[in-house]
Amino acid sequence: MNRKTTLAALALAAGALIAAPSMATDGYFQHGYGLKAKGMGGAATAMTDDAFGGANNPATMVFVGDRLDIGVDFFSPRRSAERSGSSPLLGPIDGSADSDSNLFAIPEFGYNKLLKPDLSLGVSVYGNGGMNTDYPGGQIPSASACAGFNTNPGPYNLLCGNGRLGVDLTQLVIAPTLSYKLTENQSIGVAPLLGVQRFALEGAQAFGGFSNSPSNLTNQGYDTSYGYGARVGWYGRVSDALSLGAAYSTKVYMTKFDKYKGLFADQGDFDMPENYNAGLAYRITQKVTIAADYQRINYSGVKAVGNPSSLLLSCAGGNSAACLGGSDGAGFGWSDVNVWKLGVEYQYSERLTLRGGYNHTDNPIQAKDVTINILAPGVVQDHATLGMTYVTRGGGEWTLAYMHAFQNSVTGPSFFNNFTGGTPAGNETIKMDQNAIGIAYGMKL
Repeated sequence: MNRKTTLAALALAAGALIAAPSMATDGYFQHGYGLKAKGMGGAATAMTDDAFGGANNPATMVFVGDRLDIGVDFFSPRRSAERSGSSPLLGPIDGSADSDSNLFAIPEFGYNKLLKPDLSLGVSVYGNGGMNTDYPGGQIPSASACAGFNTNPGPYNLLCGNGRLGVDLTQLVIAPTLSYKLTENQSIGVAPLLGVQRFALEGAQAFGGFSNSPSNLTNQGYDTSYGYGARVGWYGRVSDALSLGAAYSTKVYMTKFDKYKGLFADQGDFDMPENYNAGLAYRITQKVTIAADYQRINYSGVKAVGNPSSLLLSCAGGNSAACLGGSDGAGFGWSDVNVWKLGVEYQYSERLTLRGGYNHTDNPIQAKDVTINILAPGVVQDHATLGMTYVTRGGGEWTLAYMHAFQNSVTGPSFFNNFTGGTPAGNETIKMDQNAIGIAYGMKL
C-alpha cells in the first residue's frame, strides 16, 4: 500500500468516526479497541497482533511490524427509563420511555511502519461515546407537577422538558504512535492524543432554573471541541511464554463547548478522563494464549461527569458556583471505575484463530444520581465476547467479534422529591443492555 492510499484510508476512517455517534460499555469507553481485542473481552495491553497500540499500549507497536487494520463495529444498545410512585396530589409525573436510535456503526483504523528494526511509527484512530439517548417526548400530561419546573406548556418528557429528550456525545481520538525497543525484549512507546468531540442535548428545559446560562443549556444543536493529551506505555517479553504491559493516559484537555456553557461545569468544560491499564499475556501451549488486563478510568477528574447532581440543591440555595455551568457545577455523579478483562485465544488451525472473553466494570452511576442519568444510563457491568480471525491464502486477515452486555439497572428516588414539600415524586429506574458485532480486515505490509 503506497503512502497516498494509506493517508486516504486514514482520512476516511477519521471522517467516519466523527460522523458516527456511539455508546460505549465501560462507562463511555469501549470495552476494547481493535476487533481482536474485542473478541477477548478487551484484553490487549500485552498483545502485539494489530496496530491499535495507540489506544491500548503504545510500546507494543514496534513488535507489530508493518501493518494495516481497518474495521467497523455495529453496536446496538437498548436503553429505557421510567418513573413510578409519584403522588396524585402532585399531578402525577409517572412515565416510561425506551430510547430510539439503537444501531450505530463505530469504525476503527490502525497503521504501523518499522522505520528501523528497533523503531516504529504508526497511528491508531478510535472513538468513544456513551451519552447517547433519544427518548420520545409526551409521556407526562400538561396537568402535572412538571408545570412547576417548566414554564412552557406540556405535554412533557421524562425530565419535564418539551419535545424529544436525549444527548449525543461522540469522541474521536487520533493517536500517532512512536515505539522504541530498549532491548530485544523490552520497549517503550508514546502516543500524542489528538481529540475531537461533538455534543448535543435536547429536551432539558426544566433545568433552566438551575443553570447559570439557561440560553446555553439545551436545544442548541451540535457543538464541537478539540484537545490534546498523551499516552505512554511499556512492554516486556519476560519469557517465551509470558509478556507484560502497562500504559498511562493523561486527560485529553478539550476546548469548551460554548453552546453548552450553561450545562457542563466550568462554563462548558468537558475533558476526556485520565486512565491507565496493565496486563499480561501467557502462552499456555503453542496454540492457547490467555490475556488479562486491569484498567482504571478516573471519571471523577472531569467535573462535568464526576460532580454529584446533588449540587443542584446548593444552586437552588443561591450558590451559583454549584449551578449547571458553574465553576464547580453539578454533573452526572459518575464514580471512577475499575475494569477487569479476561480473554483466551486458541489457534485452531494454521488459518483459523478462535477467541473468547469476559469484561467486568464497576457501575459508575449511583442511585442518588439516577434522575440526571436518564440522559446517560451507562450502567452495564458484565460483557461476554466471542471472536475469530481467518487468514486468506493471500495473507489477509478477516476478523469477526461479538459482544453481549447483560442487562443492568439502577433505581433511586427522583430528584424532583426535593421540591415537592414532602409529597412523593416517585422513584426512577434506568436500564440498559447491549449487543455488538464487528468485522475488520488486517494485513502485514
